[in-house]
Amino acid sequence: MIETLAISGYRSLRNIVLPLGRLNLVTGANGTGKSSLYRALRLLADAALNTVVGSLAREGGLASTLWAGPETIARSVRLGEHPVQGTPRQKAVSLKLGFAGQPFSYCIDLGYPPPPPPSTLFYLDPEIKRECIWHGSVYRRAAVLVDRAHRVVQLAPAKTAKHEEPALLTKELSSTDSMLASIADPQRAPEMLAVRESIRRWRFYEGFRTDQASPARIPQIGTRTPVLDDEGTDLPAALQTIREIGDPAALDRTIDDAFPGSSVGVEVQNGRFEVQLHQHGLLRPLGAAELSDGTLRFLLWTAALLTPRPPALMVLNEPETSLHPDLLPALARLIALAAARTQIVVVSHSLSLIESLEKNESCRRLHLEKSFGETTVAGQTRFNTPKWEWPAR
Repeated sequence: MIETLAISGYRSLRNIVLPLGRLNLVTGANGTGKSSLYRALRLLADAALNTVVGSLAREGGLASTLWAGPETIARSVRLGEHPVQGTPRQKAVSLKLGFAGQPFSYCIDLGYPPPPPPSTLFYLDPEIKRECIWHGSVYRRAAVLVDRAHRVVQLAPAKTAKHEEPALLTKELSSTDSMLASIADPQRAPEMLAVRESIRRWRFYEGFRTDQASPARIPQIGTRTPVLDDEGTDLPAALQTIREIGDPAALDRTIDDAFPGSSVGVEVQNGRFEVQLHQHGLLRPLGAAELSDGTLRFLLWTAALLTPRPPALMVLNEPETSLHPDLLPALARLIALAAARTQIVVVSHSLSLIESLEKNESCRRLHLEKSFGETTVAGQTRFNTPKWEWPAR
């Protein structure tokens, strides 16, 4: 489980360190950095998939995602005694993402490449400067298991009676390739494999399409589906998989909680699966094409959260979108149920969902605020902020 999340230099997240629990609720007014936090987590996951450079390019490149304010904000500026002014940069441009947890911790540091030769036009491609995997909640050189500096990747020093000598894995790793995705040696570096596979199983859900042309409304060829895809295309197969190899009792309770007296099933015609919602008082079930946007969206969240294959981390971005307020308490109970099996981060601005989730004792609320363009956590001080250290370049 992730115990600490750290982000530096990404949009309004100039330097933020967040404590995480089993169920985490990220709140805040519009523009305080909730979406940036969600995207930063996705970037961190992209490192394990070796797509972090492409993901930054889709956001407009490294220059567009970096903190746009001054390198330091003087106390006199915060007190209003002087206007915000830019000063000559003292440190290298850097975008850093990391987490600490059990059993391993990880971070990645991206920046600009050195001055290019005149033959290349790709001089704005971000370069990976450092990557580290270590034991414990705080980075220390003595706790490092795998260390990457530019193109060189080394294991922790092999301790002998007389000296310590690092074990070289490679000195030719591409500056745009993550060591997690490029080096898989379960014999020499099992920690790297464990971190990579854990991150690759993270899941992100940012709403679902529910318009009339949505794939969730169209019958699909059904195959066993323990993990709902992020577009909800395989909804009927995912629901049937829960019924066969998951927790069918939880599925029935969830549907009855949201729509009293109702039940959900799957109709199969020529191998194509279609959702059927049986509602009290109706003579026939309603197909996916007949369901309201809110009803269909709740079924999608049900399939995602009751997955028979829970990941290490699931991140939900504004799951309340298009749901009737009466459904939000049931959604909160569904999220709390899922949090018993997987770590969950919910980004929300719905007061009803927030109040319902906070009734759960394990819920940790992180309320974001913005000061001088910088995202901060309400109530966080230097004394209650988790300790965090970034590896030096």
